[in-house]
Amino acid sequence: MGNGILVYCEFENGSPRKTAYELLQKAVALGAGPVSALVIGGGDTSTLGANGATRVFQVDAPQVASYSTGAYVKALAAGIAASGAATVLAAASSPARDAFPRLSARIGAGFGVEVTDLRNEGGKIVGRRPVYAGKALVDVNILSAVGLFTVRPNSFPVAAASGGSAAVVAVDAGLTDADVDVKVIDRVAPANKAIDLTEADRIVSGGRSLKTKEQFDEVLRPLAAAIGATVGASRAAVDAGLAGHGEQVGQTGKVVNPSLYIAFGISGAIQHLAGMRTSRVIVAVNKDADAPIFQYATYGIVGDLFEIAPLLTAELRKHS
Repeated sequence: MGNGILVYCEFENGSPRKTAYELLQKAVALGAGPVSALVIGGGDTSTLGANGATRVFQVDAPQVASYSTGAYVKALAAGIAASGAATVLAAASSPARDAFPRLSARIGAGFGVEVTDLRNEGGKIVGRRPVYAGKALVDVNILSAVGLFTVRPNSFPVAAASGGSAAVVAVDAGLTDADVDVKVIDRVAPANKAIDLTEADRIVSGGRSLKTKEQFDEVLRPLAAAIGATVGASRAAVDAGLAGHGEQVGQTGKVVNPSLYIAFGISGAIQHLAGMRTSRVIVAVNKDADAPIFQYATYGIVGDLFEIAPLLTAELRKHS
């Protein structure tokens, strides 16, 4: 029987992503044994120990220089075996959504998908996740020897680092070129430098009511910049060409979990709510007083978004 918690830590530009620290600190708070980190590829691992990891298991090989399902699943399995952990945590990112179902089947591990809370019950980790577009919550109990959980980003706070250092343990996953199922031809950096929607703490979203891309940009982006938020959009707005698909929030877009979600001209279709309903504070602005989103909003403003958004932007700039 395994012991402790292993956190799969994703990296970006050579450094751990915020979700790595979020999950390491939560793993320590759970008190279910030693906490270790798993890193696939190169990067600076020095901060992982300060955030709770006692050991860092690292799989570094040419085959994992870029994400590839086959290679990463094999690397994850090798890292888990080397750690001997009973529970594995990962952020609910695009790579994890792709790799973890396959990993679950490969190692025979139970899998809790996109949980938003974790607790320790007698040494066993239990997850909690929203279902039915956030209308209900269910507990996820895993009976297998190893349990896998993907966690929605921003589910837990990140405090200042207070731990020590962690020894790095190199893991040979036996990777070969046959494990690589895609070939990276080129990389193009996104023009938008904003924090990814899935990790953003503040989001300003717009719907089709903004009518044109020019108005979408002129109305929402200055407001988002005033509070350090990332811009999102409903599917209707994306389909109308007001925003890019990478900014779509909802069942067929990105699932977000920010502290603050401001929705302009979004009616509150169930598909959109499925992507943002777990936001801690929801502010809805819509001229239709009967818009469904007001049923879920923490604060609601009935009015013309073209009048309200500039007023909010001006006021927020005074305090930025």
